[in-house]
Order: sequence, then C-alpha cells, then structure tokens
Amino acid sequence: MDPALLARLNTGEPRRFSNQVPFLGHLAEKGIDIFDRDIIRPFAEAGIWGSIRHHGLVGNAVIVSDDAGQFRVGTHALCWVHAERLLHKLMPATPGQVKHVETLRELIWLFYKLLKDYQRRPSRRAANALGVRFDRIFSIRTGYGDLDKLLARLKRRKAELLRVLERPETPLNTNASERDLRSFVTKRKISGGTVSRNGREARDSMLGLMKTCQKLGLSFWHYLCDRLGMGGLERSIPPLATMIAARA
Repeated sequence: MDPALLARLNTGEPRRFSNQVPFLGHLAEKGIDIFDRDIIRPFAEAGIWGSIRHHGLVGNAVIVSDDAGQFRVGTHALCWVHAERLLHKLMPATPGQVKHVETLRELIWLFYKLLKDYQRRPSRRAANALGVRFDRIFSIRTGYGDLDKLLARLKRRKAELLRVLERPETPLNTNASERDLRSFVTKRKISGGTVSRNGREARDSMLGLMKTCQKLGLSFWHYLCDRLGMGGLERSIPPLATMIAARA
C-alpha cells in the first residue's frame, strides 16, 4: 500500500463508523479514490478487521494461514505443510544439493511429528526443548544457496511456526479449512460465477449447510426434506446450531 495514502489517514485519533457510507465518505475526504477497487480493497479489509477487533468477535483466536497477506492479522500462525512445500519447490542442480534438500525435509517432518505429540501432551519443558531443536534445524547451512536462504527465512518466522507451543489447540496446518473450501471451488469450476448477489448468497448458504451436515454426520438430503416438509411430518431434525452446541 502506498505510504502516502496511509499518511493521509494517520491522524492519531481512532475513528468509528456506523456503516459503509460514512467510512467511504471519510476516505473520499482524505483524497482516496473510492471507485478504484485496487486502492479501496486494502482499506476496506483493514476497516473490517478493525471492526472485528473492536467488537471482540474473534476473541483470542489464532489465525492459521499459508502466509497469504490478507490472513497475516491478529495472532497469526503459519501452516507447516505450506512451509515444507517451499523446500519441495526448490530445484537442486547436483546430487549433493538433492541430498541436502531430502535431509532437511526429513528433519522438518520429524519435527512436525514432535509438535503433534506436544499437542497431545503439552509441557513447559517440552516447549523449551522444541524451541531449541527448531533453532538447530533452521540454523543449518548446507552451502546450497537457495536452501540456506529459505531456512533463514523460515527461522525468522519462528514465532508463527511455533505458535502451537503457547497455544496447543492451534492446528499445525490448514488442511481442514482447505477441505471445507473444496466443494465451493468445485461448484465454481462447474457453473462459473453467479449472476446476482442473491444467487451468490443462495450458493454460499446451501454449500455451508451441506458442509455442516456432513460434519455432523447428517444426510443433507434428509435435512432438506425435513426443513421443506417433504416427509409430511413435523420436523424431526433439531436446528443445526443446537446440534453443534451439543457436540462442542
């Protein structure tokens, strides 16, 4: 983001807006082109995040991501699968470089297994030992330039990669969220986008209900029939929110 644009908004005093209209009006007053989507998007995202934090909607939740910029907010943790994938993308040119990459990948996966064990039995002693082991692994220098630079870069992200040591409930990867999005991506590939906002909301609502039923072990078809009264009987399936709360 252009520092000059940020400087216009850096008044030192927090501002609160009741909805989108006064927020956009404030940006326009500061000389920001609110009709340029590329310019306005980061400001809109920052405003939404500020509102979420102000109202305490995420509490002390940890946000785990693949390091995409839009998710590097709040208390952030990095996905280990995506971090290791960076090593997999390297293109070693000699047998020695290939061996170095394979060795480091093996060390990282062994360390990953230790983190999973820590999640099951967390302790301060184990956390300290894992911190030391992390430094030892990512301080290795092999002479393979690209690999050494990557290890140094990952070491600088130690706090985010080891968030699980202070918050053992933190997932070590984003696999679950990516699986949740898979049905949405499949639908989009088949039918493309939606024509209207109503269509988008209907699509997202139905996919959300389907995924929730799947996680609850409930037939989505039976759920729809129950809600639409297609069985001819009164509703027999309780509200999904009630079922989720009962399993929490």
